[in-house]
Amino acid sequence: MLLTKVFFLVLRTIPVSVLSAADVPPPPEPEPIEIKELPLPPVLRAPGDLCTSEVNPLGTGCILQHGGLVQIGSFLPDGNHVIARANYTGASNPDDIYVGDQIILIKSDGTSFPNGSPFKCITCGVPPDNAKGRSDTLDYPQAFRDGKRILAGTNIIDCGEFDLASVQCSPETTHIYPIRWNTAVDGAGEGGSIRELRLHPDNIHLGFNSFTTAAGKLGQNGYVGRLVFNPSPTTGLPMAPRYDLANVNVLVANGTKNQPLLVDGNQLRVNTEAITVGEFRGFSGSGREATYVGFPRESSNIDVFAVDLTTGDVRRITSHPEYCDPVDISADDEWIAIMDTRGSNRQMFMAGMRNVPPLTDLVSTTAASSTRNNGQRRFFQPYLLDRYGDRGDYYGQPINEAGDGSPGSINDPNWNGLADPRFSLDATRLVYYQALVVSPACGGQNPLPCPNSTEPGGRTERAMVAHFTSRKPIPITRVEPLGDTIPWASPYEPGFVPPSPVAFPSGTYTLQGAVAGSAQVTIAANANDTVIESVAVTYTNFSDDGLTFLDGAENVTTRNPTVTLNVVDWYSDLVQSGQTNATKKTSPDGFHLSIDALTNIFDANGTLSTRVNGTLYTQPANGT
Repeated sequence: MLLTKVFFLVLRTIPVSVLSAADVPPPPEPEPIEIKELPLPPVLRAPGDLCTSEVNPLGTGCILQHGGLVQIGSFLPDGNHVIARANYTGASNPDDIYVGDQIILIKSDGTSFPNGSPFKCITCGVPPDNAKGRSDTLDYPQAFRDGKRILAGTNIIDCGEFDLASVQCSPETTHIYPIRWNTAVDGAGEGGSIRELRLHPDNIHLGFNSFTTAAGKLGQNGYVGRLVFNPSPTTGLPMAPRYDLANVNVLVANGTKNQPLLVDGNQLRVNTEAITVGEFRGFSGSGREATYVGFPRESSNIDVFAVDLTTGDVRRITSHPEYCDPVDISADDEWIAIMDTRGSNRQMFMAGMRNVPPLTDLVSTTAASSTRNNGQRRFFQPYLLDRYGDRGDYYGQPINEAGDGSPGSINDPNWNGLADPRFSLDATRLVYYQALVVSPACGGQNPLPCPNSTEPGGRTERAMVAHFTSRKPIPITRVEPLGDTIPWASPYEPGFVPPSPVAFPSGTYTLQGAVAGSAQVTIAANANDTVIESVAVTYTNFSDDGLTFLDGAENVTTRNPTVTLNVVDWYSDLVQSGQTNATKKTSPDGFHLSIDALTNIFDANGTLSTRVNGTLYTQPANGT
């Protein structure tokens, strides 16, 4: 995910699980994992270098040293090929087809294509007449189960009757069709802007997101619709063969299902059945659930949740205080792969104190999520969870922990994961990719020296396959098609405007602890009560579990000089006692953070720190 997550600025709380504790088994034992690196095209070190026969004797192109591997996609259904997005450079003659942003296949079984190369470009050289109206986006490439089509960005790449990996799948037999979402009542125009597309395992439906702006803030909604091939459009653009999205559902529930906090007089009550799709992230392997990043269950703790597409039941997948959003679920729903900052301590300065209700998050969630990156640098590493997710002291198995941490090793901390990890259909392997930290996230005034790449040609991206060696392949079964109507969601029709974020009138409210104590909550909204600007909370012996008790005060105010820029004034003096002894404190003059939701550069005055059972967690230095 190249853009920071953006959330509705409302209090949305999620039940930990729809299962009782008795239904959840003990965590699994760690399993053996072997990791190998996939081959990539040769690299050109310097701008202007040519991809000559000396560099690549096979004549199958060269990629950029930095940015050459743009993204890893899914396995093909056969499990022997991985889809990738590559950026070719150095064409040595005008007729060279290995140019620019392309979709390729990589052999993952150690073999080669008939020409001797371990990779094959799928989109290189596709005739313009075969790609009328295609978009430039090729992100998050995913295979259809027929092995003949790929979803890439807002396009579907189709090799007709031929398998993508076959010799018969050539530029001449390949077509690239754009995807269009109609948002105009008269059907005119290019349609709505869609991003972060994920293919439902029934290969009929598609999930996606679309940005919104309201009251000067950036927001987002998730959607699910049916893909319908339209060979001869009569309205809308492009007027070329395309896929249209029909029977679109907005992943926003109606009634109290969309009201995470209920107000009764001056009392606040948490609605644990609320569905809060901040950003849609994909589907479970069976297609019964949609995964998403939701509003925090605990303050400043950004997690992934799943909602049943029929019943609306919600479960929390991750609960570690660190940040998560890339997620994939195996075809049998038994295993979950995530990319998470857990282990880096990146978010612990603000999220390390557990069991704090997400009250100040009404105004701080976007800023809190934005601190997970340092510009383009991610702090993600891959983790394996069982189907029940985080619980107790179980936070999954680090997938790449077997390395020695040396430069270029599989667990070198300077190599960080990106979205998304992907299981093979038989669940025995997982592909993921990583990027090496580069300037300006290292070197110069940054205290982290820039490491030298140990990859061929000094490449700064790499593709990895984790093999779960003790597993037997699961059978690939038919997926029950998703219905066109999601019962709890809102049907979309052109011109429909999704409900605005819930805003509470300015005032003072009381939230009772489930076991003891209370929180006095003062909400200050703008003059129209349409945007919450600040939240002040005073806790008195507050406890939801009877094990930890919270006292103290916290006050957070957020301003948005632009749609994406968040300026936060934060004052905290919290003390937790009982089973956990913790504090969350700002410096006497407060913690003042300025961070953009798209660029993610940390810039703060003052300090915010959290101490948990004697361990102190502090904020990143500015610019790091």
